[in-house]
Amino acid sequence: MKIKLLLATLMTGAIFGAAQQISEPVKAQDDKPGAAPQHASTPAPAITYIRAGRLFDSTSDSYRENVLIVVEGERIKSIDTAAQARFPAGAKVIDLSKATVLPGLIDCHTHLGARADRYDPINAFKETPYTHAFAAAKNARTTLLAGFTSVRDVGSGPFMAVDLRRYIDEGYLVGPRVVASGPGISITGGHGDLNNYSPETSVTLFPAERNYQIADGPDQVRHVVRAQVKYGVDVIKILATGGVLSKGDSPGAPQFSYEELKVAADEAHMAGRKIAAHAHGAEGIKNSILAGIDSIEHASLASDEDIELAKSHGTYFVMDIYNDDYLLGKAIEYGLPQENIEKEKMVGHTQRETFQKAVKAGVKMAFGTDAGVYPHGDNAKQFVTMVRFGMTPAQVIRTATQNSADLIGRSKDVGTVEVGKYADIIAVSGDPLQDVSLLQNVGFVMKGGVVYKDKLAGSQVAE
Repeated sequence: MKIKLLLATLMTGAIFGAAQQISEPVKAQDDKPGAAPQHASTPAPAITYIRAGRLFDSTSDSYRENVLIVVEGERIKSIDTAAQARFPAGAKVIDLSKATVLPGLIDCHTHLGARADRYDPINAFKETPYTHAFAAAKNARTTLLAGFTSVRDVGSGPFMAVDLRRYIDEGYLVGPRVVASGPGISITGGHGDLNNYSPETSVTLFPAERNYQIADGPDQVRHVVRAQVKYGVDVIKILATGGVLSKGDSPGAPQFSYEELKVAADEAHMAGRKIAAHAHGAEGIKNSILAGIDSIEHASLASDEDIELAKSHGTYFVMDIYNDDYLLGKAIEYGLPQENIEKEKMVGHTQRETFQKAVKAGVKMAFGTDAGVYPHGDNAKQFVTMVRFGMTPAQVIRTATQNSADLIGRSKDVGTVEVGKYADIIAVSGDPLQDVSLLQNVGFVMKGGVVYKDKLAGSQVAE
């Protein structure tokens, strides 16, 4: 056991050591003999002025023109007209007067530890917690630089997303704000289990995972939810139906009973967590909504009754309607098995029709893409698909900002450009309300007042 702990410590140092050296501020030292000790003081928060040619603050479907955003530290201090603006000498000014400024984007359905270039099932027996962590570190950075300043990770190894969230928050790694789940909770033989192998086949980690991933019956569900809360998750993910990228189950088939789902939702809410249900099939969707689950992930085969229930209960749909293109294209080259191809053919087209119906009915929509099924960083490709199937560009952008912030319970901090919120700000050239594909090329990214990408402005110092 000591040897394992030593190896884990060494691996952690290898992954995060360099990032720590970069992210820690350089401390001034007085090496003069007999120098008096310096008393620590808290410096005043840095002030940054951002000139925005157009601002889509996501509180409405229209722009504000010629705006000055003042950032103090990590939050927005004021928003006013930029006409005849005057800056103090030495002030940091970011000129985005020829760009469109928006809130940082939010993706509510990601798998940061997953890679989209490995679909051969044998890879599952080659992965370790370390390989997922390496992938997650890279994918987190890629996602942030694509303009997604917050994400919800709804299914990674135990409890990688929790650790990733912590290291990003501490500044050891570069990435978005992470709302972390644990492994998706499944029934024995369900979407989250290891199916269609010999009983003699096992993976060292898998029996341990059963303590917080596999649950049969209300009592086991209660235990697993409580265990995941114990290990620090922000959100519970439960697999209410079968899935596409799994063996031996049908996407439309329900996995948990209403009673089991109700226990899961009640336990999550009592612990102050939200709960998301992976659900393709109509019965699983219905049971999840009636059980009080906060969001339905995929919602591919939702019936008209499900859509009406979602609207009346205020349940969010999070529909990943872009990745069908990738799964039936590039993923096949990477070894996607025929069983999964057939499942996606059955589900993908119908899911887009369901999306159209749900939009017309006025169901609450949050933005989620299943990143990791397709390459991280391509999240914004889904915007074009959402417009093609019934939304306006403004509606689409608001699903990935204001709506998503509401779903993840972070509306007081992110989702709109407003005074008091985190300075999570992006910018693009051109007009995304006319061409939403422009969001696939975000040129400026600020998270918490720190600029991580700037291909549009370049900081200036006022004279």
